[in-house]
Amino acid sequence: MAKTQFTPRAFSGIQPSGGLTLGNYLGAIKRFVEMQDAGSYETVYCMVDLHAITARLIDPAELRNNTRELCAGFIASGIDPEKSILINQSQVPEHAQLAWIFNCIARMGWMGRMTQWKDKSGKNAEAASLGLFAYPALMAADILIYHATHVPVGDDQKQHLELTRDIATKFNHDYGVDFFPITKPVIEGAATRVMNLQDGTRKMSKSDPSEKSRINMTDDADTIAKKIRKAKTDPDPLPDNVAGLTARPDARNLVNIYAGLADTPPQAVLDEHAGALFGHFKGALADLAVSKLAPISSEMSRLMQDTTEIDRILGRGAERAREITVPILEKTYDIIGMIRS
Repeated sequence: MAKTQFTPRAFSGIQPSGGLTLGNYLGAIKRFVEMQDAGSYETVYCMVDLHAITARLIDPAELRNNTRELCAGFIASGIDPEKSILINQSQVPEHAQLAWIFNCIARMGWMGRMTQWKDKSGKNAEAASLGLFAYPALMAADILIYHATHVPVGDDQKQHLELTRDIATKFNHDYGVDFFPITKPVIEGAATRVMNLQDGTRKMSKSDPSEKSRINMTDDADTIAKKIRKAKTDPDPLPDNVAGLTARPDARNLVNIYAGLADTPPQAVLDEHAGALFGHFKGALADLAVSKLAPISSEMSRLMQDTTEIDRILGRGAERAREITVPILEKTYDIIGMIRS
């Protein structure tokens, strides 16, 4: 069987479940922009609102606002709706339609082994939604409905992407085709996993009750600087090599954040700041963070003043997306034997 030559295409998405953080920016959006601007791939970026309702009920007005704010965050960070396809997941119905096919391809055992399912369902898994259990099949559909060849993801999504590869492999094997690509993860950069500012052993999260634990992409310059200066550290000076950060999670987190914002390796940060105490280093990091993030916050605020324009951008993105997704879904149905008009 001849190998299919797939168009190089990158896909990724973020849940509009409330409030973009520095972790979303450094771990995802900044890399989305880099892949877009590199020109090596067609790029498709998504607000995955169908995923956002799998774990909890969200007020409808809140979900709409979160989706628009996330779109504003994408654009303010450098995603160009003309260079990339920028979409809201539920406006492209082929995502959900292919997800049902993949629900029938994936095995219960595969889903049950997903670490995020175990973490999010907790001790009362029977009370969790079926959508939360089937979340990875929908994620696979999000990716494969575009025949995406590459997905920029954080470390926490690697297992789900492996499942996507398993689903594509099983579909191709079961039907004797080479139809879905075996998507490659793109995991790179100094700050692909940004940690809590008050606990360097935990991931930065918008769901943490403490505002001091994270930098929100809507924070103004003063708030960004204050949160950096109040970030948890230890009393020792910065080492002169990355190995010296191994047992120092809070210090490692701040160095990685600096590296991510400055587009430089962590070792280069230490070369410049070795021996510095955190009072000095946090001042330098605060200045850097404000210079990089405050303009994004200001532009997000401006964009949110005209949600009609955001809706227009998303509507146009859905039209462009469906030029790709409709033929892929139609061919999928044909492969599995469904009669089409």
